[in-house]
Amino acid sequence: MEHLATPLLNGVVYGLLLFMVSAGLTLIFGMMGILNFAHASFYMLGAYFAYALQGAVGFWPAIAIAPLLVGGIGILVERYILRRVHRHGHAHELLVTFGLSFIIAELIKLFFGDYPVNFRVPADLDFPAFTLGGLDYPAYRLFMGIVAILMFVAIYLLLSRTRVGIIVRSAIHRPRMAEALGHNVPRVFMGVFGVGAAMAGLAGAVAGAFYTTSPNMALELGVLVFVVVVIGGLGSLEGAMLASLLIGVVTSVAVGIDATPADLLALLGIGDPAHAQGILALKVSSLAASLPFALMLLVLLVRPSGLMGEKE
Repeated sequence: MEHLATPLLNGVVYGLLLFMVSAGLTLIFGMMGILNFAHASFYMLGAYFAYALQGAVGFWPAIAIAPLLVGGIGILVERYILRRVHRHGHAHELLVTFGLSFIIAELIKLFFGDYPVNFRVPADLDFPAFTLGGLDYPAYRLFMGIVAILMFVAIYLLLSRTRVGIIVRSAIHRPRMAEALGHNVPRVFMGVFGVGAAMAGLAGAVAGAFYTTSPNMALELGVLVFVVVVIGGLGSLEGAMLASLLIGVVTSVAVGIDATPADLLALLGIGDPAHAQGILALKVSSLAASLPFALMLLVLLVRPSGLMGEKE
């Protein structure tokens, strides 16, 4: 049981990290209908801004300032780029943000080089929190999970229990009514986009010190974030949290499984024909990276609106 506890805990923390990135995209994609392919690039910017600032202001102020800078960039992107192409449809938004992701990646390489940077966990949290299965579990990994949970609670309460949340929901679902009541709907959309970008920046600032901070980090996580949003359901923060945890746990546990699908079929008495098929003879650990996409396909077949999305 101890051998299973470690990958489960790792999966939960990784899932919470996925939520930190995908939550902003859930707001932007699900509520505003904007296909932001550059969202993972905001995650990368958060990591690099925190790395660049830590030498001048220290680690803790750096991870607080970095999301604000990323949020400011998000506001500028929405105001001066996406607002101009939004009326032309999703295809234009996708192409513009796709190009923007390449521009951000190239700027990162220009200023920081085409290699990982030395962004490290601070000494304050560089110690084992406890021992699990004979292995020391890093305290910083738990810190990332706590930040993700606090982010979820804060955003959920903001949208559901405050006047700001009422204005945001009304601007999204009844924009003309919101304008008639005196609210600036374009400014609301700009704020939502900025907050979504800042959330991704916070994820990058926090996770960049533990995982590798490199120009490829946006590419590694970008597609997976869209998978989370689709599985969870567009516009559903609860769905994004559930999908993130599900993907994190499934992927983490699968990495440690050396069995093959053919071994499972052998229990049914058809092991020999199954072993003859190439894909059934592959170890589950080698298929771990593909499982989120298989899970997305399964969810779309059973519930096209996502696990917690609203049925049309």
